[in-house]
Amino acid sequence: MGRPRLVIASVAAFAAAVCGAAVAAYAAPSTEVTVGSPPSPFSQNKQNEPAVAIDAHDPSVVVAGVNDEIDMESCAAGAPNTCPFTPGVGVSGVYFSFDSGQSWQQPTYSGWTARDCLGPAVCAPKVGKIGTLPHYYEAGLVSDGDPAVAFGPRPGPDGKFAWSNGSRLYYANLTANFSAVRQLETFRGFEAIAVSTADNLHAAANNDASAWNAPVIISKQSSTTFSDKEQVYADNASSSPFFGHVYVCWASFRSNSHGQALPVPLTVARSADGGSTWTTSQVGPATNNGVSQQPDGCTVRTDSTGNVYVFGVGVRSGQSLQLMYKSTDGGAHFTGPTVVAPVVEPGVVDPVQGRPVMDGIGGARVDLAGAPSVDIANGRPAGVGATNEIFMTWSDGRQGLNKEQLMLTWSRNGGTSWAPATPLKLTAGDRPVYTAPAVSPDGTDLYVVHNSFTTVYRDNTTDPRGLVGEVLHSDVAGGVPTGWTTLERTAGGDPRGSSANALTDEFLGDYVYAAASNDSAVAVWNDAHAVAVCGAVNAYRTALYAGPATAPDMSGCPGTFGNTDILGGSYPDPTP
Repeated sequence: MGRPRLVIASVAAFAAAVCGAAVAAYAAPSTEVTVGSPPSPFSQNKQNEPAVAIDAHDPSVVVAGVNDEIDMESCAAGAPNTCPFTPGVGVSGVYFSFDSGQSWQQPTYSGWTARDCLGPAVCAPKVGKIGTLPHYYEAGLVSDGDPAVAFGPRPGPDGKFAWSNGSRLYYANLTANFSAVRQLETFRGFEAIAVSTADNLHAAANNDASAWNAPVIISKQSSTTFSDKEQVYADNASSSPFFGHVYVCWASFRSNSHGQALPVPLTVARSADGGSTWTTSQVGPATNNGVSQQPDGCTVRTDSTGNVYVFGVGVRSGQSLQLMYKSTDGGAHFTGPTVVAPVVEPGVVDPVQGRPVMDGIGGARVDLAGAPSVDIANGRPAGVGATNEIFMTWSDGRQGLNKEQLMLTWSRNGGTSWAPATPLKLTAGDRPVYTAPAVSPDGTDLYVVHNSFTTVYRDNTTDPRGLVGEVLHSDVAGGVPTGWTTLERTAGGDPRGSSANALTDEFLGDYVYAAASNDSAVAVWNDAHAVAVCGAVNAYRTALYAGPATAPDMSGCPGTFGNTDILGGSYPDPTP
């Protein structure tokens, strides 16, 4: 399909709405979502990549998913200069709130764990307490992160969906085989996509693993398949002819290269029975080269009439673009891709990592900073009052390094045309890295959360660096965001204190998230306020640019090194 027309009613109104200064409206103190996380040791204190969902049927119920290493071994176990991912230990953390995101709790289940491996003895993991999804160890699997969560209606005994049956939580994540022995593999390939479901959330939040169904592998796997970067959404508007259907999108790396080679088709799975069975299909071509690359960092959403939208950042004719596929028959067939907007993915390639970074050498990789995050005003839970307006945000580097922008665009006609992508005006010095919008079901309020670096790119690891989280709000009048205000801005911290388990660089994951009802919103983001920077690790990261180097003895680092947290906020509509 050709590139759509860019249409907006009033260019003057558009410029005033999007480029106007963000003025603080009121302060709402953030709360820690990852409440079970210890401040030490690394990597048990490490969390990142938050996702969040509000139950449209009961907005007081909120669930978050996070990469959580609470059950990993300490660096002090065995060699004190290694901080490995303990084989077989899961990282898909789950957290529950029953007061609209004002407070959180993390359950404890049973599974394969290394949380007691605190050293100096070599770690011997065992069955014991875990703070991540249950039933993976028993299924011969490992919950491997990249969390995605969504609520939908529960099917009744007749198989029909209705909110009166209650709500169902869907938690999609990567999964690996527990055993590396081929004869004992649960599935073929390196990484698959699995979905867990739960109906009784109060029981699940209070340590009852039986409240969860066993994980279902939904990706089609071969011996070389590495499925990655999934997102999930349930059709949650009862006005839709496909009400209750669930959709998951991801990139399927089909080569023996652990996600680093080709081809990489966009893939979508759909379920019409509450997640028990799934139909998986390829969306678009699989070819990936310097001229054409398929959408990655996908997002999936539905509108009040049952249309399914899948977005991702891809390449056509050498140009990076936000791309959209659309289905009008419940995900059976998709048309596209339609071009939404051009993208300049931010960052510079780090010679040690071979991946883009923004904050400096040894910095956090930002491969998906330019990926789209999307929400639709679909009138959930009934579809009443739906405008079906689509909002998209991303981080963009078109102005060059240290001048990154938070871009916003929207469509009022099902993606046929889009408003000109324009940057939001942020606090001077903010360099957005991850961002997400959330629109109220009736389309009258738009919220945007972002993580931003507050310092320029550093060519050393000795100068301080800054990372903040911020939540913005705008009314939507006549389909146009109008009057931006700041609902929350954290004090932030120094991302040099974050770390990949290999210690070679910082680590902040790939995304932040937000969700909204008509009365309030919940946002979650990465935070480094409680980390301590380790001089020995900084020196090691610098040394790697001259050649191979030996990682430091971690016993010399502050106890809170690596202690990244997930913060969140609950925000009543400031203009009800």
